[in-house]
Amino acid sequence: RRIVSLQPSFTEAICALGGCDTLVGVDRFSTWPQQVALLPQVGSLRDPDIERIVALKPDVVLARPGHKVDERLESLGIKVLTLNAQTYEDLARELEVLATLLGRPGAGTRLWQQMHERMAVLRSEMPRQWQGKKVYFELHSGMAAAGEASFIGQTLHGLGLVNIAGRDLPMYPKLGPEYVVRANPGVIITMADMPVPPPKRQGWSSIAALRNQRYCRIPNAEFDALVRPGPRIDEAARRIVQCLRQLPLP
Repeated sequence: RRIVSLQPSFTEAICALGGCDTLVGVDRFSTWPQQVALLPQVGSLRDPDIERIVALKPDVVLARPGHKVDERLESLGIKVLTLNAQTYEDLARELEVLATLLGRPGAGTRLWQQMHERMAVLRSEMPRQWQGKKVYFELHSGMAAAGEASFIGQTLHGLGLVNIAGRDLPMYPKLGPEYVVRANPGVIITMADMPVPPPKRQGWSSIAALRNQRYCRIPNAEFDALVRPGPRIDEAARRIVQCLRQLPLP
């Protein structure tokens, strides 16, 4: 009945499952749905406000493994549930775990099925000319790319696009400008505040996506939905399809 979430994707999942009223605290990066902005903030996985979490008297704290938050809280008598979805299949299981935690077994499976059905509709709406075209999805002003194994990478693959950051690379690799030039993507996807073409990237003027004005600059407020492994992955796919349909066809 009293849950503290230390990850935005957990916050979103709890609310999507109808359990927003059980949240008594969230991390500073939780921004959706809007009502969570009214909840007490307890730092993040990297710098949790342990005292404040304890003061909120949660029944359980939701966290990811590898940050030692669970050890610190459990030593204080607070239960911690650690989850770490890496794939669509993991996310389906994670949603059902959270649904069971809320006393709503089956709700997670139903939510995943609804998301999966919406994804299938979006795939059918993709212009066929985009099938098999190469895409570069940039994060943090070039500090990282969304690799094929990441959630957004799986979404791009599901839409029929070919990620230039393939499975032989880490989930979020940093790709040098030369790598992108050699890969020559047909479309580039970035945040809206990233200038296209980016300054000081030698050779980028020759990339097909830039020569043909085929790039998507996603508004910052919508970008979170694209990169979080939560219940809005179908919304992420919708936003990508919407942008591609507005671009000149390959």
